Amino acid sequence: MGRTLGTWAIAVALAMAAPMIGPAGPLGSHVLHAQIQEEPAHPRAHAQLTILQVNDVYSTVPVEGVGGLARVASIKKQLTAAGRNTLLMIGGDFLSSSVASTVFKGEQMIDALNATGLDVATVGNHEFDFGVDLLTTRMRQSKWDWVIANVIDRRTGALVGGARPYVIRRAGALKVGIIGLCLVEESMRAPGIRERLELVDPIEATARYLPQMKSEGVDIIVALTHLNFATDRALAARFPDIDIIVGGHEHYPITAVEGRTLITKAGSEARYVARIDVDKRAGAPIDRYYELIPVTSAIKEDPDAARVIDSWEAKLTGAMDVPVGTTRVPLDASDLRVRASEVNVGNLVADAMRRDVQADVAIMNSGGIRGDREYPAGTLTRRMLTQLSPFSNVVCKIELTGAQLLSALNFGVSKLPARSGQFPQVSGMTFRVVVSAPVADRVRDLKINGAPVDVARTYTLALPDFVLLGGDGYEMFAGAKMLVAPEAGSLIVTALEKMVSGQEIAPRVEGRIVIER
Repeated sequence: MGRTLGTWAIAVALAMAAPMIGPAGPLGSHVLHAQIQEEPAHPRAHAQLTILQVNDVYSTVPVEGVGGLARVASIKKQLTAAGRNTLLMIGGDFLSSSVASTVFKGEQMIDALNATGLDVATVGNHEFDFGVDLLTTRMRQSKWDWVIANVIDRRTGALVGGARPYVIRRAGALKVGIIGLCLVEESMRAPGIRERLELVDPIEATARYLPQMKSEGVDIIVALTHLNFATDRALAARFPDIDIIVGGHEHYPITAVEGRTLITKAGSEARYVARIDVDKRAGAPIDRYYELIPVTSAIKEDPDAARVIDSWEAKLTGAMDVPVGTTRVPLDASDLRVRASEVNVGNLVADAMRRDVQADVAIMNSGGIRGDREYPAGTLTRRMLTQLSPFSNVVCKIELTGAQLLSALNFGVSKLPARSGQFPQVSGMTFRVVVSAPVADRVRDLKINGAPVDVARTYTLALPDFVLLGGDGYEMFAGAKMLVAPEAGSLIVTALEKMVSGQEIAPRVEGRIVIER
């Protein structure tokens, strides 16, 4: 069994060689000290390869003072100038979702990552938010290698966008093989994706391509993945020849060892860069030295990358920073709460959707509410609204029975107490959730606009087109009578702007969803 090293432990350095992992458990006794400097006497000074990792990066600029791709570019340039063989990798999720991506459809990320010096990327689920055709366009605009072993375009019969399943790069005397893998369980549920793409199980794809890569005489095997942590662990257990899994998807740092495989995830928004120095001595196991580098203002921005990033940011300013309304109270958009409880910003979004199409009730999947922060009371701008709803999701309206609504809500809360994107933020209804009850019978005392639900009655429901078409697992709406179809509805962000335009709002938690543990 692997063991995570304190999910939120940051800026630690680990020296890991397979024989050193003893009874104390993986990693446990090998934490050395914070922020090892570039000292000639340190073993990693002679490492032949330095991997730099980011994943789930939605903003090119710092978020609340932390992160920023121009700083990442500086880290790479400094190490390269010091003689390191560096490979900068990203574990998916960067073309969407963000304010800028809503406007520029990810083109600003391509330019910024080109300027940053990205070497290798795989896709995450959000690379498909704007459709396969636009993704392939963005892939052509990039200067780095794409590795995607398990996503096939049915139109061409080839890997999506002409990607390669793996690449082999030289680092000194080392031949480094890098295979790319994307999750298939929950990721590709955007409309039309599964019809266009064949999604191969990542274990199956690895079994196909790993022997080919090994036959080319690689010394180091890296899996660049956008998989959940459990799947990364299963991958390492099934294929112990993988030396390092450079992963993504989770939005917090993870460092673990499964068998002999190091698994690393660097959080999100480039708040950290994971650095893995790799050495292979003749007749000895592979050595891996790990450091999680906080990307703060202490790191100067690379001027070339900053110039590219600033040019895109300038294009946003005029359109996005226009005031549209005000709020008397802070808006809580923290992922920690949005995906597991009623929050005031969830009520605001659901209310805006319900009002926009004049429905009885509304369900908003919490995974569609972004920002992951608390917005202070005061002015609301179009930029802030777009941060809350960065996807091009449309408000739809359908008819359904009370029984169907109850079933949808039970599905929505089925993963509690865990956080999940399917957790429903709602409008026009109240209910209790008994977490200890069976998952199909957790919702109790459901009331629609104050009246007990009638399971036989027909109600109207506002919901995102993403959810209507099966997103986040909501497959129960297939075949429902359509009152406002995706092609006729407004963008959710537009419905939000209508709701707050010229208004002073004060959304609050009202007891719409009461959770009983």
